[in-house]
Amino acid sequence: MKLYNTLTKRKEEFIPIEPGHVHMYVCGPTVYNFIHLGNARPFTVFDVLRRYFIYKGYDVKYVQNFTDVDDKIIKRSIEEGITAKEVSEKYIAEVKIDKNT
Repeated sequence: MKLYNTLTKRKEEFIPIEPGHVHMYVCGPTVYNFIHLGNARPFTVFDVLRRYFIYKGYDVKYVQNFTDVDDKIIKRSIEEGITAKEVSEKYIAEVKIDKNT
C-alpha cells in the first residue's frame, strides 16, 4: 500500500518502523461545539486505515487527540459564560468513541 508522505511530498510504499506494528497518532476534533461533518472526516478516514492495518495483520496502537485549547473554544466559553475547560469537557462528552471496535 502506498501512502502520501508529507515529509518527502511523495507517495511511498508503507513500511512500518517496527515490523508487525503500526502506531497511529491522529488529529481529532476541536471541541467547541457539537460534532459536524468536518470533525467526522478524520474519524472516518483514520478509522478505515486503522481497520485495514488490523485486517493486514498488524498490531495497531491508535491514539486520537482532542484539541482543547483554541480561539474557538475561548470564544465559546465567553459566549456561554463558562470556562474553556468546561466547554471542552462538555463537547468531548458528546463525541462517543467505542475503543473496542
